[in-house]
Amino acid sequence: MDMIYRREQSAGYLVNWAGRLFASAIERRLTGGNAGPMPVFFALIDGGTLPQKELARLAAVEQPTMANTLNRMERDELVVRRSDPEDGRSVLFTLTKLGRQRAAQAMAAAIEVNAMALSPLTPAEREAFLDMLRRVIAMLDADGT
Repeated sequence: MDMIYRREQSAGYLVNWAGRLFASAIERRLTGGNAGPMPVFFALIDGGTLPQKELARLAAVEQPTMANTLNRMERDELVVRRSDPEDGRSVLFTLTKLGRQRAAQAMAAAIEVNAMALSPLTPAEREAFLDMLRRVIAMLDADGT
């Protein structure tokens, strides 16, 4: 049997393409246009404090990628780092006031883009689509552990 890769039939390709389009649409709505810190915003917007390792896990990126993201965010005064009082080797990150403001703007943009992107679907189709995505993510996540 001849196997030909067709990107239009590839879940990975289509999800990646959709993800890039989501990020681009969010960035167009942001002052300064950078959706790169979105995973950190999602993780810390409620006032939480987390170590880099946990932020990398939540964002599903490698430690060096998260380190670079956090360094840029610290430079831009979006996060502060503090020593973990329970583990002197660990550093905790939290959003600054400016970081919380930017996170709120990013969340508003994400809500708007999600609503727009899902608008062609009926409410039942939206829930089914999101459920299927969650199941695919869970399978891929389990494969990586």
